[in-house]
Amino acid sequence: MNVGVAHSEVNPNTRVMNSRGIWVAYLILVAVLHVVLLSIPFFSVPLVWTLTNIIHNLVMYLFLHTVKGTPFETPDQGKARLLTHWEQMDYGVQFTSSRKFLTISPIVL
Repeated sequence: MNVGVAHSEVNPNTRVMNSRGIWVAYLILVAVLHVVLLSIPFFSVPLVWTLTNIIHNLVMYLFLHTVKGTPFETPDQGKARLLTHWEQMDYGVQFTSSRKFLTISPIVL
């Protein structure tokens, strides 16, 4: 029996998206996508940058702005089930470091 092993966070999405490790993983995944597209022989470099940007933006739109609820079983599923991942990240705070990073990264890309 697992008594008393629940996490103390109300919504683990906030902990995951605010960690520095997820930022490094994000950057590595974007770089891997770019390298994979570069390995296709008949794609030019400008086309690869365009495809990297389009694929990145589509995936981030789907992940952050269309998926609702939490991937974890949380006690606040009633509140979080109506919010997208972007809305859950820093609920009640306008722009924290994770929102700034995820806002600036497509601009830099």
